[in-house]
Amino acid sequence: MPPLDVLARLARNHPEKPALIDDRPGLPAVQLSFQELNAKVNRLGHALRARGVRPGDKVVWCGMNSVGVVCLMHAARKVGVTAVPLNYRLTPEEAAFVVDHCDAATIWADAEFAPLVDKIRAQTPKLRDVLVFDGRPGADMLDGDRLLAEADASEPENDGKAAATMTYTSGTTGRPKGALRTGLGDPEQVRRMIAHIGYRPDDVYLTTGPLYHSGPGGFMLIAQFLGNTVVLQRRFEPEDWLRLVAKHRVTTTFSAPTPIRMVCNLAPALKARYDVTSMQRMIANAAPWSWALKQAYLACFPEDSLWEVYGSTELGVNAILEPKDQRRKRGSCGKPAPTVEIKLLDENGGEVTQPGVAGELFVRSKTVFTTYYKAHDQYEEDRRGTFHTVGDMAYFDEEGFYYICDRKKDMIISGGMNIYPAEIEAALEHHPKVADVAVFGIPNEEWGESVHAAIVAQPGQRLSESEVIAFAREHLASYKIPRSVSFLDEIPRTGSGKILKRVLREPYWAGRTTRV
Repeated sequence: MPPLDVLARLARNHPEKPALIDDRPGLPAVQLSFQELNAKVNRLGHALRARGVRPGDKVVWCGMNSVGVVCLMHAARKVGVTAVPLNYRLTPEEAAFVVDHCDAATIWADAEFAPLVDKIRAQTPKLRDVLVFDGRPGADMLDGDRLLAEADASEPENDGKAAATMTYTSGTTGRPKGALRTGLGDPEQVRRMIAHIGYRPDDVYLTTGPLYHSGPGGFMLIAQFLGNTVVLQRRFEPEDWLRLVAKHRVTTTFSAPTPIRMVCNLAPALKARYDVTSMQRMIANAAPWSWALKQAYLACFPEDSLWEVYGSTELGVNAILEPKDQRRKRGSCGKPAPTVEIKLLDENGGEVTQPGVAGELFVRSKTVFTTYYKAHDQYEEDRRGTFHTVGDMAYFDEEGFYYICDRKKDMIISGGMNIYPAEIEAALEHHPKVADVAVFGIPNEEWGESVHAAIVAQPGQRLSESEVIAFAREHLASYKIPRSVSFLDEIPRTGSGKILKRVLREPYWAGRTTRV
């Protein structure tokens, strides 16, 4: 007999304990116990099975942070299917690619985003069912809430097929890639990380940022597996976030820099209305937190509450910087996480052994993803034996603390969002007046980096910044749109034709100690 699912075990051992609290301004808070949550998850698992979803199938989910989204994340695990989060900020064109590429026949969608799904159906011939929750379904869509109400609440059977998740992250080719991860990771690493950071079963976790991101979603699931109460904030708003921390005595969360910067920038009198002394573990990640932001956070929250983790969708958590080292090791992302091995390789593939010398950071860990779906060649390209990389450049100091100093690849991190220039360049190249384009990140105090496009216009054509941005807005999600544009006579390239991004970026980053 297969072991009892972790959520089912919590429902058995702590049936009345609050598992989820959905607390929205102006509405009565919705609270589910572990027993109630487990029953709802089981019903969803049976409903998916009844619609023909089988172990190993891909199920796309799309929605704001909600009970319905959390239920799908658990139900997918219970019935052995691959959950694929869909970023609701994508354009219909971008969303259609993800749904079609992952071969999903089923979408579990928040009613708010049913119109987005409706727009992509003609471009996704493999899509069979759209199950809509928390509202009225559109034409030719199914009422997910009704299907749940009619489904069995017993534990669904699983034939042993390992659960999996697949998060899409764009690549240097300009097309998103599905980072596939089978199983639940390395239990020993998770156990040791939990012990290292000091998580407790009685913690209260607040979602900060959308659960479709691997960080917020992953740390939320860790909290649930520990038996924590999870407070859901549907969409981030800084004062409401403070309200939730104070009201529910939140002890832990995970956040990109932008939400916390917005909280810290609120008026002192407004912040003083909310008691945030309950916060014990703020996990800083998704993009580097600047020293100024860390100082602002520590001025508002308990001194010993700030933890920083370095990691990625593909490689998981790789390094941890403890509260006691935040001021002492300015700019560091910490030491290797429990069970994780890190090594730096130079341009010739040799290992960097001297402090202060930069190299490409490679990781060996059981939490590394399984492959890129339909792009295993890219997975192999980023692997050196049993070590993997996402292209970050780093160095270490005499005490073994690591510092991320640049990115070998050209990814931009803006407000915690991973943005890949090749995708934007591919879109802008379709403008009839654009002859050549290079996209890269430039410093931005609010967002960390902002997207900048360098454009070469077609001979005899005049092109304005507003024209470029307007064109981008038609073809790209809002966070990918260039915030500034410059015009050049020529884009610098290598002899093989590759764009010299370092040359383009250097004037904007001159005088800074890092390039991220």
